[in-house]
Amino acid sequence: MKIMVIIAHPHMNSSRANRAMALELKQYADVYCRDLYQEYPDWNIDVEREQQLLLQYDRIVLQFPFYWYSCPPLLKKWFDDVLTFGWAYGPDGDKLQGKEFIVATTTGGSEKAYRSGGDNWFTISELIRPIQRTITKCNGTFLPAFVTYNVSQGSDAYITQEAKRYAEHIHTSMSVLAH
Repeated sequence: MKIMVIIAHPHMNSSRANRAMALELKQYADVYCRDLYQEYPDWNIDVEREQQLLLQYDRIVLQFPFYWYSCPPLLKKWFDDVLTFGWAYGPDGDKLQGKEFIVATTTGGSEKAYRSGGDNWFTISELIRPIQRTITKCNGTFLPAFVTYNVSQGSDAYITQEAKRYAEHIHTSMSVLAH
């Protein structure tokens, strides 16, 4: 299976968790990692190139820090620009049919904070539903997300352990993930 990881972190150099996750993936020849903020500092997304890349991979991982209950703005722009009517959805919009998508996100808050009655009132699964629906609207298969909680307080050992768990998660077969 060919895997492409699209990283969208506006401050990747100062990120402990997302940087550790990206570094862990460099050990895998079957994973192609891309940094949207590095590739598009001017925010002018090359739509044709992005669409061609999507066609080449079986699984697309969207890796980002959880920003105000969503993804960072360049990733949102990427969705808006790349997943076009007639290509990703609508009449003849079947180019992502059969593609698997995984959201991989990090939070500063604890898992306990992301639940009914917690500080954030909702679970991550509930909060990423707009991204899930975007993927399913585009005929993609949305697989269970990977979440690393409490990265602000996590030790280096915890971040390293989570990076390894992340690599395992994105390599896990759909039949196991979607049980």
